[in-house]
Formats: sequence, structure tokens, C-alpha cells
Amino acid sequence: MSFTAAEIAKQLNGEVIGDATTTLTGFASAELARTGDLTFADKEEYFRAAEASPAAAILISGPFTSTTKVLIRVKDARIAVARVLPTFFPPDEMPQGIHPSASIAASAQIDATAHIGPGCVIGARVKLGARTVLLGGNHISRDCVIGDDVCLFPNVVLYTRTQIGNRVSIHAGTVIGSDGYGYAFDEGRHRKVLQVGNVIIHDDVEIGANAAIDRGALGPTIIGQGTKIDNLVHVAHNVVMGRHCLVMGQVGFAGSTHLGDYCVIASQSGIAGHLKLGPQATVGAKSGVMRDVGPKETVLGVPAMPDKQTKRQWIAMQQLPEMIRRLRELENQVAELKAKVQ
Repeated sequence: MSFTAAEIAKQLNGEVIGDATTTLTGFASAELARTGDLTFADKEEYFRAAEASPAAAILISGPFTSTTKVLIRVKDARIAVARVLPTFFPPDEMPQGIHPSASIAASAQIDATAHIGPGCVIGARVKLGARTVLLGGNHISRDCVIGDDVCLFPNVVLYTRTQIGNRVSIHAGTVIGSDGYGYAFDEGRHRKVLQVGNVIIHDDVEIGANAAIDRGALGPTIIGQGTKIDNLVHVAHNVVMGRHCLVMGQVGFAGSTHLGDYCVIASQSGIAGHLKLGPQATVGAKSGVMRDVGPKETVLGVPAMPDKQTKRQWIAMQQLPEMIRRLRELENQVAELKAKVQ
């Protein structure tokens, strides 16, 4: 598949500087680019590497010029990369139909354009929307509703009454709707509190591999529109995430915490239960959040505090060895003075 520089520029609302008829046959970073490829640069060091590469053209933002390469100037090169990659690497198109090894309940409603891969199990009264793809080994329990253009990668499991909107992708090994962690101590043992809610995932969500999103104890666990969840994330019962949140790998949420829109939770952080994180709140990596976080507030550390306060503490800790050395010197001087006085 090939395109001219002019065609790519038109798609990106960009400007061609050089030969607009140049043929582009692929896309790669500067160090991997081959003849005919399009690459990109948004910083001087990247541009020098791109200009020295075999690439045919460079996607740029900024005042770069070249006498050897065709340039496609856009407002933001990184956003343009995200927009153009599907042009060079279109997603696989799965044929409609049901694999003979799939087991489907008679009451399930499967759109004729859906693709059901090998080894799938679809329970009673499940509804699958148009062009939805189950790649294989998926178990969809009773009364689940899945919208249009959804992709479930191999071995994704949906428990009972899970609801998934349109254009959702869930990667391999993820479990949606498993029991929330609820127990009551009764007569010397931990009695299970039945988790009878469900999970609701809104449109345009992507969930990484081997994540676990628990169903609510009574009401739903909710993942808001456009939210992106990385691999190995655990979302406990009755968590509510707003729209367009970013949750990075190995984050854990305790139950009933609410996130506003556009929150960012960095890797390996833990969020305690029944908290509120305001819109556009940010949690730094490896943080332990034990209190509410206000709108647009950034917190960091264990326990998480305003990021500037945490960084001041880190700097102070780095100074501790020198402070201890000086304190010992002062103690020795005081001891010498006391000895002289006596």
C-alpha cells in the first residue's frame, strides 16, 4: 500500500515542502526507516536523525527545513503520527460468521456482521452488536450486552450482565465483572457478601491485557467514555471512572472510589476506597492515595501529598547524610567544650 506525500498531507491538514508526488510506502522511526518510508520529528535531535535516515519524507512540526528530504509540516507531529498510523497499518478485518467450535445459547442475539472465533462460549440472552469481534476463547456469560465495533481479544471473560458500549477494545486475558472483594466477619469466620451488581463500560474505552474489573456489590462499577486502562490494573467493586481518564500499568483501586473526568493515574499507584478524585487530578507513579484529591491537583508519594511538598521532602532526605555528619561534628565540639569547662 502506497500514498503520495500530497495524499498524506491532505489527510493531516498539513503542508508539503518539496515534491508532493513522492511515494510513501511505510512508516517507521528514524533509526528503523527504509527507503520510501515516512518518519517524524518534533525536536531538533530527532530531525537530525530523520534527515540522516533513508526515509523519503519527514512529518514535522516546527520551523525545520531540509534540502534532502520532503517535509510534511503539521501543527503537532505526534498527534499526526497517531492519526496517520492506521493508514499504513490498517487493522485486520475479520470475516463475519461463527466458528464451528463456538457454543452459543439459542436465546443469544448475534448481529449477522459479527465474528465469533474458535472456542467462544456465549450465554443466554447475550446481545452482540454489528461488526463486533470475539477473537477466540472468550466466555460471555448470560445477559451481557455488547455494542457495535467491539473487539475482545483472546480469553477475555465477561461475567453476568456486563454492559459494553461501542468501539471498545479489551485485550487478552482480562476479566470483566468478577466478584468484588466483600466479606463480613461473623461468628469467627469471614462470611462472603454477595456481589450482585455489574460492570458498565461506555463507548471508546480500551482496556489492556490481564486487567480485572470487579462488578459492583449492589450497583454498577462504571468505566467512563474514552477512558484508557493499561495492563495489569485492578478496579474494585463500585469504582466509578469519569470520561477520558488514563490509568497506567499495575494500578489498583479499592472499592467505591470515584474519579472525575480526565484523571491521570501513573503506574504502580494504589488508591484507597471511598475516595473522590476531582476532574483532571493527577497521581504520580508509585503513590499511595489515602485522601481525596481536588480538581487539577497533582499528588505524589506514600502517603500521597501535593507533589511539590513531596519533592521537597525527597530533597531533604538526600541531604540527611550530610546533616547527620555535621550534627556529629557539632556534638563532638560541644563535648570538647564541656570537657574544658569542667
